[in-house]
Amino acid sequence: MNATTITPRGKLPADADTAIRELYSRYGETLHGYAERFCPDSASADDIVQETFIRAWRHLPQLIADDRPVRPWLFRVARNLMIDAARAARVRPMTVPAQPAEDAVDDSGLDQVLDRQLVSVALRRLSGAHRTVLVGTFYHGDSLAAVARELGIPPGTARSRLHYALLALRRQLYEHDAVAC
Repeated sequence: MNATTITPRGKLPADADTAIRELYSRYGETLHGYAERFCPDSASADDIVQETFIRAWRHLPQLIADDRPVRPWLFRVARNLMIDAARAARVRPMTVPAQPAEDAVDDSGLDQVLDRQLVSVALRRLSGAHRTVLVGTFYHGDSLAAVARELGIPPGTARSRLHYALLALRRQLYEHDAVAC
């Protein structure tokens, strides 16, 4: 058997390019089929397979040195990536574009003025620390890390403040809508 083929035990050649090509030719299609069973679409499965082989390329020295088969490692990495993607999708709500109401009348921007006023009042009710992080990230367009640096706080604290500010803001707006109905 020549040095460019994977041995039955899964041993990889020392050349990184050859090893990744062989891994992909041997396991790419099977791994993609596995990912498609659990991903919402083919593009997501493509992403999972691509990231799996990127990680294999990064860990190639360990995979070459190890005597264990590579296939279980690849499938475990793909499985972990799919779990991470599913968790991220649950945390990040799907954004649906707003559709205009069919019977809406043109009010010359009155709704926008009222909405701004409502949000302004809700923002003033937030604590100063929460309001500063929320305004910095959403209205000024700064990253959370930049806001944290500007305030001199750890990024985790800024993330926590943003989380609780959004919860409080949602609660206030929900209460306003409940009272209005």
